[in-house]
Amino acid sequence: MARKSLTGVVADDLLDRIVAGEFPPGSVVPGELELSAQHEVSRMTVREAMKTLEAQRILSVERGRGTFVNPLSQWVSLEAVLRAASEGKNDAVAAVQLIELRRMLETGACELAATRISDAELDLLEAHVEAMRAAHQRDDVAAFVEADLAFHDVILHACGNVFVSVLFDPLHRVLENRRAQTSRVPQIQANAIDMHGRILASLRSRDPESARIAMDNHMIQTLEDLKTYVLQG
Repeated sequence: MARKSLTGVVADDLLDRIVAGEFPPGSVVPGELELSAQHEVSRMTVREAMKTLEAQRILSVERGRGTFVNPLSQWVSLEAVLRAASEGKNDAVAAVQLIELRRMLETGACELAATRISDAELDLLEAHVEAMRAAHQRDDVAAFVEADLAFHDVILHACGNVFVSVLFDPLHRVLENRRAQTSRVPQIQANAIDMHGRILASLRSRDPESARIAMDNHMIQTLEDLKTYVLQG
């Protein structure tokens, strides 16, 4: 793996601190002198690091006032947004928007998969549902999350559109972290098992409209569970 430049190290550390909530949106980040002393690098290195985050619209510079943290909604770096979504503290907005994104993409993928999925893939989906049930019964959250993610991965690949898989690949870590959070709730697990069973049945019927509705209902249930059991918890 290539070693990060000093500029990259400083930018990465500052982003970590922003994501962790040390510098919330609207707050002023430390100046060049303070950061250069903290990292034992030149002010030029710090300046370049700040320019990197400014180019990603994570920071904005106001001459004479300082450098401020922008709201997540203004960031244009996918990697930074994903880090905030997976590592950020109590970011309810990001959690909800992630499900909204999944709803837009996965309902269409499931609709396409209904006419393209193979018998072997259907059997694999059934095996994943059974694995979810077994993990639920023995209260194994990690195994439940693994089977849950695997179920959705089969559908994303079965839809036959290469762009869908490419779009979802960067989201894997975020989805894994979020599932680990929500799947600690037994009722959420039970709801997910039921919904996954319905999705499987609709795909076995080879009915695109039924498959789309089944996945859409799953996304709606997921959002409701998030709001009921996690965000209100």
